[in-house]
Amino acid sequence: MPLDAWLAFLVVLAVFPLMAFSRLGPDIVLLGAVILLLTLGVIDPAQALGGFSSTGLFTVAFMYVLVASIRETGGIDLIIRHVLGRPRSESGALARLILPVAALSGFLNNTPIVATYVPAVLSWSRRLQLPAQRLLMPLSFASILGGTITLFGTSTNLVVHGLLLERRPELAMGLFDIAWVGVPVAVAGLLYLLLVGSRLLPQRRDAGQAFDNPREYTIEMEVDPAGPLVNRTVEEAGLRHLQELFLVEIERDGNVVSVVGPGERLKGGDRLVFAGTSDGAVELQQIRGLVPSYHGESSLKKEFRERRLVEAVVSDQCQFVGQRIRDGHFRTLYGAAVLAVCRGGERVAGNLGQVRLQPADVLLLEARPPFIERHRQSRDFLLISQVNGAARPAHEKAWMAWSILAGVVLLAAFGVMSLMNAAMLGAVLALASGCCSVGAAKRGLDTQVLLTIAASFGLGAALESSGAAAALAGLALGLADGSPWLLLIGTYLLVALLTELVTNNAAAVITFPVVVASAESLGVSPMPFVVAVMFAASASFLTPIGYQTNLMVHGPGGYRFSDFLRVGGPLNLLTAAVALPLIPLVWPF
Repeated sequence: MPLDAWLAFLVVLAVFPLMAFSRLGPDIVLLGAVILLLTLGVIDPAQALGGFSSTGLFTVAFMYVLVASIRETGGIDLIIRHVLGRPRSESGALARLILPVAALSGFLNNTPIVATYVPAVLSWSRRLQLPAQRLLMPLSFASILGGTITLFGTSTNLVVHGLLLERRPELAMGLFDIAWVGVPVAVAGLLYLLLVGSRLLPQRRDAGQAFDNPREYTIEMEVDPAGPLVNRTVEEAGLRHLQELFLVEIERDGNVVSVVGPGERLKGGDRLVFAGTSDGAVELQQIRGLVPSYHGESSLKKEFRERRLVEAVVSDQCQFVGQRIRDGHFRTLYGAAVLAVCRGGERVAGNLGQVRLQPADVLLLEARPPFIERHRQSRDFLLISQVNGAARPAHEKAWMAWSILAGVVLLAAFGVMSLMNAAMLGAVLALASGCCSVGAAKRGLDTQVLLTIAASFGLGAALESSGAAAALAGLALGLADGSPWLLLIGTYLLVALLTELVTNNAAAVITFPVVVASAESLGVSPMPFVVAVMFAASASFLTPIGYQTNLMVHGPGGYRFSDFLRVGGPLNLLTAAVALPLIPLVWPF
């Protein structure tokens, strides 16, 4: 190999252990590697920055905006609420969780789906009195399996397909082409999770239990007169079995219903008084048909998506100490609405508007983001912190967000326009229609994933242009002894191993030029090998670091490294056993 090829090979070789074992993020490691290769003259600036102009990268970015629009409008929360329900057994709960997650992951990037589901599953598991550990790992694995069904199920599929288009545009794939392999793989994997994996899952105390918030609030919500809860019973509205909330009373037309039975029918304008935790208050915010109870007009009735839930401790210097919340015009002065009051770790009985504030009262407020910065150093409050769960979704636009996503799928599926063009158009419509604000779109972009993808292109270009890819392809051919089957199996095993050590996108992009060069040298179609890279890069079940969704459930679930090996090891073997025989049947050598 020439000197440039050796330099490229050594830099790439050093990248993998750095990403696997150092504290540096994969984006930093890969960007540093690209800068080093550029400095050494192995690649030119156009090659170093080529990833930032990739169609795959931009498609991933626009899909993040579409997912953000569905999250902002509560689209996924509606599915969670109506699909999860109250199953009678653990196996029923698992089925209700992983089947819709796998289906959703075929059409939405799986990382935001898991990010949305994790807090819901934590709350749901408490309500069902099931350890969250029994549900969170299957949640991640189901999202990975579902992502193999379509081209935009995972960012890896989009990136690999973008590389294929740049090299061999005549081999462009349709949106659902990989479903011929993806559906059998997903079905086999989901059956494994239901029948076998559930028996291997750990049963330890959840990590989050040690940090449970002991404070109990008085929380008031109002039944929206135009909402779907009007004339429904408390049981039908799903307000009967809330684990961290108890419906204490209903105030209706000046009268109080103090003993609320499951058959009590809700009326528009009813003020519901709950006792519960801040997590419970966040959960109430997500229920369609309930709105915060405001005592009079409030400027906060605008811009729902900019509002946040915050906790504030009342100082003894607060000018409203001793005054009732209603009479003190709290929301007018502070631009925040009081949703709940906690005193001495317990809820405050009575009507929320009649509560007289005392020093050390903990208030659960709904406010716009500037409130936090404006009053963090205020003498009126001792402490202000934001509560996880953020703003109440704009449920009324959920149908529009889902319609935009469906339009993107149809436009791409029928070949009316490219997937990137359709995703771009969908992102613009989501912003223009108000389904997603510009700020929410920016927050929805996973910059680490995008930078990792872009930098990986630079390393792939270095391997290809320096001749290192061709040399490695020759070595692979020698090991495969000229057999396309052995090369296919070797490709799958190599990528599956690398994706457990580094990010799936980096493993796919760096190995892509080597794999394609090997197929071309063998004189066979590169398609089965390209598809093998897609599936192997997604089959990341062995370690928590191999895939971002595994990392997301690792902490909340209190998992150990061995838990992933025990449950994910057989699943890795199963997906390989299903995918490898099917790939050449759909895409012959």
